[in-house]
Amino acid sequence: MTDTDGDREYTIDELATVTRVPSRTIRFYQTEGALPKPIQKGRVAYYGPAHVERLAQITALQDRGLQIKAIRRVLEETESGGYSLQEWLGSHDQLSSPWAGEQPKIMTPAEVAQELDGRRPGLFGELLRIGVLQRKGDAFLVESPALFALVLRLDKVGMPLDTVKGAFSLLDKHLRRLAEDLTSYFVKNADELGDDIDEAYAELRPVSLEAVRLVFAREMEKSLRKATESGAAAVFTRRKRARKKNL
Repeated sequence: MTDTDGDREYTIDELATVTRVPSRTIRFYQTEGALPKPIQKGRVAYYGPAHVERLAQITALQDRGLQIKAIRRVLEETESGGYSLQEWLGSHDQLSSPWAGEQPKIMTPAEVAQELDGRRPGLFGELLRIGVLQRKGDAFLVESPALFALVLRLDKVGMPLDTVKGAFSLLDKHLRRLAEDLTSYFVKNADELGDDIDEAYAELRPVSLEAVRLVFAREMEKSLRKATESGAAAVFTRRKRARKKNL
């Protein structure tokens, strides 16, 4: 075993120590074809600097959430010259950046109490039940502060939280399908996005959000108009009349 980095050789246990990747995981990567086989010298298998570098690449891809089969495909593309790993990581990080512009929030009991101060009795329990608030030890997790604010707005005007939850579930179901379809469409037509892919994607984000807002608003107008013309929306009128009688 030599001392120069370019010629350095490692047993699998030494490689595990250097890279902090368990031996059994190294063997798994070999089995899956993501890590080249070592050089066999007698009964001992030796690894070199290329294996150290490859394990670092695998770790970087795993940190982005890729499964081993996807990792193998990406590394095969980089080896064939399709793109460099740094180019792939840059594109992945750009495409994976948040669209909603918000982060989950941890709230203390005092912060939750302040937020709900003056609200109706029982609201805290309902927020926990529908999952807008989630207990995390001595604190509470709000996965979407913006959604939390929307729920409070609707509760303030008397919208039952079960109805609110159902409405958001419908939005989530159909918008998830829309997002998947749009992603597939743009991936299929990536060559048509222009020469500057980064600029096109950066512009696509705000335009897509605005387009969804406009199209959804227009379709809601059409749907409500149909409900009114068919008489189905008369339930709202009856509901308002019943409310006036109870006042």
